[in-house]
Amino acid sequence: MSNTLEAIHLLENKLKNLLSNYEFLKNENEILLQNATVLQQQLLEKEQLFIKQEEQFKLLRIAKTIQGSSENSRETKLKINALIREIDKCIIQLHE
Repeated sequence: MSNTLEAIHLLENKLKNLLSNYEFLKNENEILLQNATVLQQQLLEKEQLFIKQEEQFKLLRIAKTIQGSSENSRETKLKINALIREIDKCIIQLHE
């Protein structure tokens, strides 16, 4: 009979430990989910900022190329010619 009581007490202790571990892991999981949500939001904001800055950089690079300078006037002329050829190709495709 004492073996049965010992087994019951042992089982109770194990159940208490399991419930304690469950509550701890449940709380930890909630914290991790909250952190993941915050990090995902931050990542989305950073990606949007990166896209905006990348667009600004492209516009600035085009503006600098078009503006030109005495040092890179040849490059500017080549870029303008390339843009004109692209426009011409688009016009030809529109007429087809």
